[in-house]
Amino acid sequence: MKTYCLEVSGDFACFTRPEMKVERVSYDVMTPSSARAIFESILWKPVIRWHIDQIEVLKPIRWVSIRRNEVGAVISVRNAQEAMNKGAGCLGLNIEDERQQRAGLFLRDVTYRIHAHFELQPNAGENNTPAKFLDMFERRVEKGQCVNQPYLGCREFACNFRLVDSVQAQSNSVAETRDLGWMLYDMDYSDATDPQPRFFRAALENGILRVPAWNSHEVKG
Repeated sequence: MKTYCLEVSGDFACFTRPEMKVERVSYDVMTPSSARAIFESILWKPVIRWHIDQIEVLKPIRWVSIRRNEVGAVISVRNAQEAMNKGAGCLGLNIEDERQQRAGLFLRDVTYRIHAHFELQPNAGENNTPAKFLDMFERRVEKGQCVNQPYLGCREFACNFRLVDSVQAQSNSVAETRDLGWMLYDMDYSDATDPQPRFFRAALENGILRVPAWNSHEVKG
C-alpha cells in the first residue's frame, strides 16, 4: 500500500495526557491518534482506515504555559432524552455560570512530518478500490481541501498542511533521542458501547517516533 507524507505546522499544539485530570498537559510529541485525525480531516470514508507509520519532529520541543477560559460542564444526557421525547426543551448552557479558568502546558512552534497509509475495511465492496481513494486523497490534498480544518490536538490550534513528494529533498528531523514513556495510541471501538484506550511505549530516535502496527504486541489495552 502506498505511503503518504504530510508536513503539518502550527503556532501551538496540545496532545493531552489522559492522566492529567485538571490541567491540560501535552505529550512531548504528537500522538498517533492526532496524526490519524489530520489525514481523516482531508479524506474520511467509512470503508477506509488510516494507519500512522512514523512521525518526524522537525523543530525542537518547546513549551508554553497558557491560562484559558473553558466550559466546565456538558449538557445532561437525561435532559437531552427528555427533550427528544417531548419534542421541546432547553439544552443550552449558560457560559457565565459554567466558565472555568485553567492553566495548560502546551507545545509551541511545532512542525511534523507524518507518514501514513490506509487500508480498506472488509465491508468495502467491489466498487471501492484502493486506486479510487488514492486518487481522491491526492486530488484533495493538492487543492488544500479538507472535510474539517486540521488541528494539533485541540480544535483551536489549527494547522497548515502540505503533501511531501520527496522526503529525501526535505530538511532532517531534530537530532534528539529520548524515552517518551507510555503514550496514547488510539481508542479501541471494537466494543462500541465501551471504547477503551490503547497505549504503546514511545521513544524518539533522532527526531523520529516510529509507530507500531495496531495489532502489534507493543500496543497494550
